[in-house]
Amino acid sequence: MNVLFLHGPNLNLLGRREPEVYGTTTLPELEARITTWGGQLGVTTTFRQSNHEGDLVDAIQAAGDLDGIVINPGALTHTSRSIGDALRSVGVPAVEVHISNVKAREEWRSVSFISDAAVRTIYGRGFTGYRDALRHLVNRDAVPFSTLRYGPHQDNVADVRFPTGGSRCLVVLIHGGFWLQEWERDSMETLAVDLTLRGHVTMNVEYRRLGTGGGWPGSAHDVLTVLEHAALDTQFSTVPAAVMGHSAGGHLALWAAGRVRTRPVDLTIGLAPVTDLAVLADLGAAGGPQARQLLQAGAQHRIVEATGSTLLVHGLNDDLVPTAHSTRLEDTANVALVPGLGHFELLDPHREHWTTVIDALDRLD
Repeated sequence: MNVLFLHGPNLNLLGRREPEVYGTTTLPELEARITTWGGQLGVTTTFRQSNHEGDLVDAIQAAGDLDGIVINPGALTHTSRSIGDALRSVGVPAVEVHISNVKAREEWRSVSFISDAAVRTIYGRGFTGYRDALRHLVNRDAVPFSTLRYGPHQDNVADVRFPTGGSRCLVVLIHGGFWLQEWERDSMETLAVDLTLRGHVTMNVEYRRLGTGGGWPGSAHDVLTVLEHAALDTQFSTVPAAVMGHSAGGHLALWAAGRVRTRPVDLTIGLAPVTDLAVLADLGAAGGPQARQLLQAGAQHRIVEATGSTLLVHGLNDDLVPTAHSTRLEDTANVALVPGLGHFELLDPHREHWTTVIDALDRLD
């Protein structure tokens, strides 16, 4: 797989330009990091930076034989229709990336003439957004998917992947990110691809987050709605159903799983799940301010008990969501604590915890 990385105006000044916003990493250092990520994913990466709009258009037009484009157009994001037209013209899947949270800065930065031509837009994740863009292109190439709409909001969508042959189980995936709008369903794609290749049909869910009408009760109601939708859809209703959530997505999965009226969820899986909003709010760390917002909006302080068949998997080295979020439910759930793993390692199906998850799904067949 060959992917071109394009950087627009002023990104040659990374490391010197507004380090309080963009950090101190230089563009050559970033490109070296991307090359390493690409090697880990089996991707060959090439790079080009220009301060001139026409140069970027020329580079896109010459990229028709490549497998993907990752583009950070800089300020041209908000002014250039020609770059968007070029991306649409070549038909190569492109991911738009922004280092900073453009939705939380000046109002004009939230307008993009590129997004409509991109298969995904990633912002506000720092330099790891480039790694996530690579992963999205790799996952997109590995297993095809269709996007299902389950509600009226633009975020009420889910990517559905069907295995070849019959389906063993439906697995509904709920991403984390502490309810923040910059974290989206692409974080669960690698798990979705692995599960689909194992014979499961997967539904990778997007939902409203803080800043897009989510939080409480919006995010929770979206997850409940998509589970009700899946229970009624004949594409999925003939196989056992599991819901799997990571971090804040684990909180949403646990809350919604016991409230589905049309058809019970057969298995609920929490990967480093948040189960106590009050504890998270009091930590004063990542996720704390968002947990307080949910509590102030009326969310229940904690998941009281697991419902039905529940598996909670937690890395012992998790420094974002402490293991106590899982162990407090060990009387009503199966809890697996995994040495050596932190919070985000649970999103990697090649790590040792994944066998426990797969074994639990296999028992549903």
